[in-house]
Amino acid sequence: MNRRRWLLVGGGVLVALVGLVAFGTWWLFFRDDAPEAVSLDQAVEAAGGGASTTALPGSTVPSEGEPAESSTTAVPATTATTAASGGSAPAGGIDGSWTVDTSIGSFDFDSADGSFVGFRVNEELTIGSATAVGRTGDVAGSLLIDGTTVTDVTIEADLSQLVTNDSRRDRAARDALDTDQFPTATFVQTQPLEIPADAATGGPVSVTAVGELTIHGVTRPSEVPIEAQLVDDVIALIGSVPVTFADYGVTAPSAPIVVSVEDNGIIEFQLLFTRS
Repeated sequence: MNRRRWLLVGGGVLVALVGLVAFGTWWLFFRDDAPEAVSLDQAVEAAGGGASTTALPGSTVPSEGEPAESSTTAVPATTATTAASGGSAPAGGIDGSWTVDTSIGSFDFDSADGSFVGFRVNEELTIGSATAVGRTGDVAGSLLIDGTTVTDVTIEADLSQLVTNDSRRDRAARDALDTDQFPTATFVQTQPLEIPADAATGGPVSVTAVGELTIHGVTRPSEVPIEAQLVDDVIALIGSVPVTFADYGVTAPSAPIVVSVEDNGIIEFQLLFTRS
């Protein structure tokens, strides 16, 4: 009886240890530690204003993990909505030329207090699901505003500098995008964009930019939902748009731990502009 009892006790301890090791392995390597999706509040704080914004009616920024085919209807490029503003704006308003300023804050994957462009995609692992997020802080761009019309926008991101929320994904993500051959992703505006007059006094706005998105050497028309706010001398701008990888000739990377990766994801960005 004593021998049997000790065998049962030992077996129970062994099961507990195995469970503890499995949990520890998951916690260290496979837990879903994806950073939060971009938000205007976060961008405003990064810009240094610390202003708080309210939800924007008509905003079309997709929620995390939302597939392209189920995304909400984009706001027409000729319309925009405003919300209450807690920010401040310079007397000069927003008319003129603006450039992405990477000297504001710094590109830190988790704190997101600078400019970046990245992606967000859902994975199914052998031990559960996770969200893969990749970002690069190597971003350049400009926008031109004439009165209440944005007449020119160009954004470039160096995907060869892409890092993810799991360093073991980094190389696979860059390989999937063939960054050795196609290091740059771009967005170029193709239609004028009307914005409300109170954008010049610090009111947050929600609009949709119409242009061409180039990824992996493939250029396709794209409507990109954007939220923005002028804070002191900085335009804080965020946005995200669903994409289907196959549309750009991209095959999702695979690994032994990964059961499947969705063929659609979200391109997201946070950009801080100062006057050129």
